[in-house]
Amino acid sequence: MEYIVKEEGKRLDAYISSIDEEITRTMAQKLIEKEQILVNGEKQKVSYKVKSGDKIVIKKVEPQQVELKAQEIPIDIIYEDKDIIVVNKPKGMVVHPANGNPDGTLVNAIMAICKDSLSGIGGEIRPGIVHRLDKDTSGLLIIAKNDKSHVNISEQIKNHEVKKTYIALVKGIIKENEATIDMPIGRSISDRKKMAVNKNGKNAITHIKVLKRYNKYTLLQVNIETGRTHQIRVHLSHIGYPIVGDYTYSNGKNEFGVIGQCLHAKALEFKHPITGEKMCLEAPLPEYFQKILQELDKT
Repeated sequence: MEYIVKEEGKRLDAYISSIDEEITRTMAQKLIEKEQILVNGEKQKVSYKVKSGDKIVIKKVEPQQVELKAQEIPIDIIYEDKDIIVVNKPKGMVVHPANGNPDGTLVNAIMAICKDSLSGIGGEIRPGIVHRLDKDTSGLLIIAKNDKSHVNISEQIKNHEVKKTYIALVKGIIKENEATIDMPIGRSISDRKKMAVNKNGKNAITHIKVLKRYNKYTLLQVNIETGRTHQIRVHLSHIGYPIVGDYTYSNGKNEFGVIGQCLHAKALEFKHPITGEKMCLEAPLPEYFQKILQELDKT
């Protein structure tokens, strides 16, 4: 990947982590030392201060190969045809294999269902995967069965033509019926494993609408214009209303004992990548989420 620097004076490692949210500062330092990050074609020190006009090339290390295998894992299929499959991913399931999660993922389950009918654009470890959900976020995901569908859906997402609607239960009572959170998100300065509202981050816009107020909690409908890593969780936590069960962006403690955020990708609206037909799909709230709301209705 190539970048042309448009600012002055920032350390090379810090600059790299600010322009690529997948690279932490520590990772950047290792890539610089291994000469996988070059400035104007030459190796530079980690402490090098970037200059406007510098050409930076990042050669990312290919992910460690993970042996993919089809696994008969029950998965809730909402829609399927010869071009796409839309599933309702359960909370706790990782989307694709990676170090530490070699199997038991959504990809392993989809491979058993689709056999060889998956697009190859996502790479060997992410066949068919057009977009992702966090491990502990449940809900709708589109998987492409061929490259043409993959390219088309990716373009729709890039052009904000895919409407994603989430349901979230947050701590605290939000007074406004509707609000828009327009705050850039980037890597956290204090903890590189987390994301945070960061003035040097990427544009991120989240719309929230109150569905119901409970004693100490608020049920929200959430729509996002952008798809930054952990966007909804970061934005809601930043304004003081963390999602129930979100260990990373709140203390994680909750009276319901639920592990993982109460966040569900309920609805998707998009155009079918081949026919152009408007698709409107929904997935019901998971059982644990429904039980929490039933408990709250009693208070």
